Formats: sequence, C-alpha cells, structure tokens
Amino acid sequence: MIPIYNEAATARTLIERVLAADVLGLEKEIIIVEGASTDGTREIAREFEKVRGIRVVYEDRPSGKGNAVRKGLSLVTGDIILIQDGDLEYDVADYPRLLEPLIENRADVVYGSRVLRSPQSWQFRRFSGFERFYGFFVNFGGVFFTSLFNLLYGTHLSDVATMFKIFKTADLRGIGLKSGGFDYDWEISAKLAKKKNVRFVEVPVYYKARSRAEGKKIRFWRDGFRVLAAILRYRFSD
Repeated sequence: MIPIYNEAATARTLIERVLAADVLGLEKEIIIVEGASTDGTREIAREFEKVRGIRVVYEDRPSGKGNAVRKGLSLVTGDIILIQDGDLEYDVADYPRLLEPLIENRADVVYGSRVLRSPQSWQFRRFSGFERFYGFFVNFGGVFFTSLFNLLYGTHLSDVATMFKIFKTADLRGIGLKSGGFDYDWEISAKLAKKKNVRFVEVPVYYKARSRAEGKKIRFWRDGFRVLAAILRYRFSD
C-alpha cells in the first residue's frame, strides 16, 4: 500500500522499484492512494493506472496519512500488508527480510528497525547547517516515544516510528483505526501490543534520511504532540 502526497521527485522511481521488488514468490497487489497532490504526483500516479497488479485511488483533498491508509485498507485483498511511503528513504530490497518472519510463522507483526543497522544507533538523521538541529530533535523524539511506548505497553522494540511495518491483513482490520495523521503508526502499534499473543519481530533495514528541503513532512512539535497523545490515549482506551 502506497499512500502518496506531493512526492513528484521520487514517485515514479519508487513505484517502479516496488513493481520489481522481490516478495519471495508471493502474489503482489499494489494499492496507491494519491492524496490530491499539487506538484505533479497525481499525474505520475495516472501513468500506472493500467499496469497489471496496480490499483490507484484518488482523494479529493489531502486527508492525512492515517486516513489514506484506512482508505487503502478497505481495498486490500491480500493476506499481508506492507505500507510503503512514496519517497526513497527506505529500500525495497529489504522486503524479503521483512516478509520472512511472517511467511515462516515466526511473527504476527514485523518492524524494520533503522536503529539496528545504523552505525550511529538512534542518530540516523545527520544533516549539515541549521537542518542538523531538526535532525537531532526528530531523532531524539523517536527515542523518547519508543522508550515511553515500551514502558507503557510492555514491549521491547527499538524503533516504533519506522515506516516499515508488516501486518497480517486480518489483524489490521480487526483493530478499528481512527487516527488521520502520522499518529496512525502509534495507534496501530498500541492496539496490536494490547492484543494477547501478538508476536512482534524486528529486523534491521537500510535507511537514508531526507531533510525538510528534500520533502520531509514530519514537523517536530505538531506531530510530536499528536504522537504523545496517541501513545497515552490508546494505552487506556480503544
């Protein structure tokens, strides 16, 4: 599933890479949810409408990543869901490593941890100039929120904020998602962590961070407060 908004610089390359990606012999279904982009991304998505195995859905207005995921989820026909951003921060070559624990029934949820592979551990966003302060605070936020999540939910994860999360479709449909923005990641993690006998597995993945100038959409304070609210809210209610 590819929720995509204003990613014209990378959209075509990313979709082509996903089309060619190794998924260990599984049948591949690609659902693109285009969020009413204004930079030409919508026109790029239209180029793939007639490609076998791809379904493109167009939103009338930008509604946030969480809402795009919910819309895509209603269309999924497969047994496993991998959510892929429209940029190139993550490498589709990691798909086999992410899928193996599910296929071999060693996990119910697989997270691709950037921390486990990064030479700088949690400091995997390293920029120059003024942008380095943005990178530091977003890095620190990931550590803080992951630590808080582990404390409240009894998990032992290293990177809850990672985009690479692989689920069983039945599990994802069964938790009733409500979040509309980037906090959806944490709602999913929270609700799955509260379910009995859900097995989480982390595998190391490649990550090349991009800056705000390159299109990064996370805003530390705005999205940080939403993430904190989601972690606390879903710990004590559904």
